[in-house]
Amino acid sequence: MFGNIAGSQQESNEALCAGNPVDFKKIYDATMQMLYKVSFRIVNDEEAAEDLAHDSLIKANEKNLTFPSINDAKYWLIRVVKNASINYIKRKERERKAYEKVLYEDHRKADTGEVDLLKAESISKAREALKKLPENLQDVLMLREYADLNYKEIGRILGITEGNVKVRIFRAREQLVKIIGEDNVFLPE
Repeated sequence: MFGNIAGSQQESNEALCAGNPVDFKKIYDATMQMLYKVSFRIVNDEEAAEDLAHDSLIKANEKNLTFPSINDAKYWLIRVVKNASINYIKRKERERKAYEKVLYEDHRKADTGEVDLLKAESISKAREALKKLPENLQDVLMLREYADLNYKEIGRILGITEGNVKVRIFRAREQLVKIIGEDNVFLPE
């Protein structure tokens, strides 16, 4: 019975080479379950924890590392899997933030100086043309386009029917096109 204990102590203190298939199997058998548990506690994802635990063992194998004992292998592998798991969580958080940013980001295009100039010219032309309209057409168009009121609200303000508001807006827009010309107004895409 004592010989058995001494034998197991001797096994835990012998040097192990992770590049050697026999030693690698000893390291794998002694550490895989523990590495999985450490990783799972951090990432809270079974598949990811298993992958990270395997990856840490593969690193030791690929680097052909030699450990003085199985305990040294455990400590090294725990550090590796812990760091890999923390990095995994950080990467997932960055990805989540990136997706969130893309999904909820303002998708309007930034205007260039040329676009700004064309818009300013168009606004100026539109204001000049608006002044040339009869007063009744100016009023409905300004209330609709600049005050952003609906037809019913405009009718109530001006004391006319909703239908009459629609007709006046249609006529005002038609006359503006004739005054300005369809091709002389910048319309951003």
